[in-house]
Amino acid sequence: MTSKFPLALVLASLAASPALAQAPACGGNFAQFLEGVKAEAIASGVSPDVAQAALRTVSVDNKVLSRDRAQGVFRQTFLEFSRRSVSANRMQVGAQKMKQFGEVFARAEAEYGVPAAVITAFWGLETDFGAVQGDFNTMNALATLAHDCRRPELFRPQLLAAIEMVGHGDLDPTGTTGAWAGEVGQVQMLPRDIIDHGVDGDGDGHVNLKTSSPDAILTAAKHINGLGWRAGEPWLAEVSLPEGNFPFEKSGLGQGMTLSDWTALGVSFPNGAPTTQNLPADLLFPQGRNGPAFLAFPNFSIYLEWNQSFIYTVSAAYFATRLAGAKPYDAGNPGDGLGDVAMKQLQQKLVALGHDVGDIDGILGGGTRAAVRAEQLRLGLPADGWPDQDLLNRL
Repeated sequence: MTSKFPLALVLASLAASPALAQAPACGGNFAQFLEGVKAEAIASGVSPDVAQAALRTVSVDNKVLSRDRAQGVFRQTFLEFSRRSVSANRMQVGAQKMKQFGEVFARAEAEYGVPAAVITAFWGLETDFGAVQGDFNTMNALATLAHDCRRPELFRPQLLAAIEMVGHGDLDPTGTTGAWAGEVGQVQMLPRDIIDHGVDGDGDGHVNLKTSSPDAILTAAKHINGLGWRAGEPWLAEVSLPEGNFPFEKSGLGQGMTLSDWTALGVSFPNGAPTTQNLPADLLFPQGRNGPAFLAFPNFSIYLEWNQSFIYTVSAAYFATRLAGAKPYDAGNPGDGLGDVAMKQLQQKLVALGHDVGDIDGILGGGTRAAVRAEQLRLGLPADGWPDQDLLNRL
């Protein structure tokens, strides 16, 4: 930012301008909308020259709106997605990156407590280590989504943050590109998060997540730390279950179990058990009790902050364990799940029984899993939260 203006003078000038007073918060005339954004940016301390330069060439991108309206839902199973995303090539490149930037990763863990494997897994899944960052103009994407009245409360602050980045010299209004929803760089972060957690890792005076891997690594580490990462603690561990009766109903997030509780029930660890026995630990069956099983620890919640898809988060956390030295999971022999139509039928039946599953969208999300577990328990079935045709028939 090159200069600041007294807030009282700015507000007075806004009140005196009919065009700015009429500028819509979202929707309406796009030029008037941009005038309102510009005024808000100036009121927050951005210089008029920077605000003008940042918004001078901005236009609506209808491809962004198409992507926003047609977001594909996450319908792959855990085995499908994790096998595709945690590929042999990603494992090899990830190991190379951890070695290449060893000093940067060491700094990230020393200053923010986040291990190299955790950062590298996000780096690989988000952009294939920077190879696929998106080709949407970032200012156009954010302005389009902020102007659209579907989620302006999310995207208007991001647009204002992008203008602030222009003032820092960290975003080129005409040249910076990224994802359709405005995420930028090798670890795909939104402008507000970059401003709040950006780290100049290569010492050039700028935070450039697109071209500087040290900047991306350290910024990701600081961001993850800000989400509440607990240094020195695990995030996910594969487990094996004992033969015979097992309290499957205790599986799922937020059940109040600890590592020592699961150990007492006979749960074992193919890759070695964590040492802190009083850690809270949730037993996860991403594809039912006959598929892979994991214990998730408090740090797993950071993955859910990064991305709300259960399958993505378990896969990302699993990828990080592999980069940290864990063996591939035991795939087991999970049964067939439900297709889209059958899953929606199941959700409708669950709602009719009084359960809150969220939208009837055919997605096996957290609400649907909890409802399935409750109905399995009621019907005397192993309550692992994985629905199949037999459960649907019984309901």
